[in-house]
Amino acid sequence: MEMKTVLTWHEEMHMSASTDVARVEMDAKPDHGGQGKGQSPKELVLSGLAGCTGMDVIAILKKMRALPATLKIEVEADQTTEHPRVFSRIHLRYIATGADREKLEKAVNLSQNQYCGVSAMLAKTAEITHEIIVD
Repeated sequence: MEMKTVLTWHEEMHMSASTDVARVEMDAKPDHGGQGKGQSPKELVLSGLAGCTGMDVIAILKKMRALPATLKIEVEADQTTEHPRVFSRIHLRYIATGADREKLEKAVNLSQNQYCGVSAMLAKTAEITHEIIVD
């Protein structure tokens, strides 16, 4: 096995997942029996998607010698209404300052179409779209 994580239950719906280098907190929203002490598991999936594509984009832009001053990725998702509720549509908004739009578009397209494994997995159940905003 290449990856490993260990989940520890703390109380109510509060849990943490640990690897040998980091720990993340998870919890349900109060209306689902949680206390809001962390992201929900599905929010973590979206955070993982943003992190995966964000790391791709920065690595590609670094090779192009075209790093932006800032980069933020907003992710919004719709879910199916029937259980199990899975993502049906995901939209990523790449927001950058001090960026070369053409190079940023190339980096985003390479990430979405070739490199980001999280995006590739989620694309099997959800339509993934994106937009790029350069200020």
